[in-house]
Order: sequence, then structure tokens, then C-alpha cells
Amino acid sequence: MKEITIISGKGGTGKTTITAAFASLAKNTVMADCDVDAPDLHIILDPMVKQRFPFYGMKVAIRDEAKCTQCGECRKRCKFDAIDERFNIIDDVCEGCGVCQLVCREKAIRLIDRISGSIIVSETRFGPFVHGELRIAEEASGKLVTLVRKKAKEVAMEKGRDLIIIDGPPGIGCPAIAAISGSNLVLAVTEPTVSGAHDLERVLSLTNHFGIETVVCINKSSINPDNTNKIREFCESRGLEVVGEIPYDNCVTKSMVAGMTLIEFTDCSIAKDVKNMWSRIQNRIEIEN
Repeated sequence: MKEITIISGKGGTGKTTITAAFASLAKNTVMADCDVDAPDLHIILDPMVKQRFPFYGMKVAIRDEAKCTQCGECRKRCKFDAIDERFNIIDDVCEGCGVCQLVCREKAIRLIDRISGSIIVSETRFGPFVHGELRIAEEASGKLVTLVRKKAKEVAMEKGRDLIIIDGPPGIGCPAIAAISGSNLVLAVTEPTVSGAHDLERVLSLTNHFGIETVVCINKSSINPDNTNKIREFCESRGLEVVGEIPYDNCVTKSMVAGMTLIEFTDCSIAKDVKNMWSRIQNRIEIEN
């Protein structure tokens, strides 16, 4: 079983659009959306939910009123102001650090698991799809990404699929690290802007640190040919293959409005560019055409 992860140094580079296009080109695959803070691959894949599992990302404190003497020690020590003047614990503010439990002489406070989101197994017109949803303002997105990938592997083994394509989160933080670790190949999607080039360098420093083979796609390459050329030269100096240069085309937006992948929506030149990029990636990691 092999894993391809598509990431970007910033949001809005077209990472999910490309991932969705790959879904319609790939064979014998499981799709996974690991952008759990703001998942949107489901908008195009239109999944039918089969299973939903709770994700326990953090702990939350609860108080036993019968044991509590209201000494005030927990409220004094809580750095998050999660305990009010009546010594009620405010769930949405509690960080589950456990200080209140530690200082309570009456053992009136304990920590319990808190549901922080969901892991969802769905079916799409392209096959199985595993995605995660983190609740608003919840933490532990990296942990949820890890569990989504684990579930995707379980589904792939159960269904006899030999490839997992992962729509990763933007940036280089904990969720991105959790999304790329152990991948066979990372596709870094960038755009020909100053910030795009800068963020590509950050992404490459991350994948280089973990020793993960990486290739590059320059999306919207036609909006600034000079910057596209600079990114191309930068990749060449690093020995990185630019597997795709996708020019700007409003048919991409039209395909999203229609709820379709680019490959389903049109057979124009830009769709052919994406097909060629997918072919290069297939050859790179030796997966079935």
C-alpha cells in the first residue's frame, strides 16, 4: 500500500482541486481529507456517510459537588479562568491541563475525555473516502490527522485498495507533519507569487527534514511567468522535479460550482495538464496506470 500526500505552504493554492482531480483519475484507491480544521474535499466528492466515530482530542475537568468544599484552590490555580465564582467548570474554556485535579485536597475534580470532533468513513463515486472534522475552537488537530490516516489504511486493507491519496493541511505545523510522515511521496502545490515561493521553501525544508520524496506543482503558473521561472529554477537547483505547471483557467471555478472534478467537467488543455501530472506521479512511485 502506498500513500501520496498533497500539501501546500498556504491555503488557496489549489491543493484540494488537484486532489479531487486525482480522485477521478486514480484506480483502486482510498481518498482521505486530512485538512481537519477546514475540510472541503467532501464538497466535490459528495460522499455518502457510512460510519462516524467520535474523536476524543482533549480532556475536560468535571467537579463532584458533593465532595467540593469550595475552598477556592482550583479557581486560584486555573490559568485559563475556566472555573467561575460558583466553582462551576466552563467546558468551552477548560484546557484539560489537570492542575485543578492536582490541587484539590478533597479529590472532587477529575478529568474525562471530551469529544473534539469526528472521524467519518464514506463512499463516493470514486470509492472509499475517510475524512475528519474538528469541532470549532478545539485543539489536537495533529492527533485527529493521525487517526484519519490510520482509519484510511484500515479501509484500504479491508477493501483491497493499494493506494491512499491524502489531501493534507496547509502550512508546516503539527497537522502537516502528521499528514506527511510515512508517505511515499509528497506533492507540494505552490503558486507563482512571492509568498508562494517562500512557503514552498518552508514545505521543502519540512519534507527534507523527514526524508520524504517530494515533487512540485506550480498552479496558476500563467499569472506571473517571471515568478514561475524563478520557482522552476529554484526546484532545479534543489534537484526537485516540477511534475506539473497548471495555467490559470476559470473552468476550474466553473467545475467547482458544478460540484464536479476538473477531469469530469472538461477535457480542455488544463485537464490534460493535470492528467499528465498524474501520469508522472504514477511513474514516480510505480503505481498502476
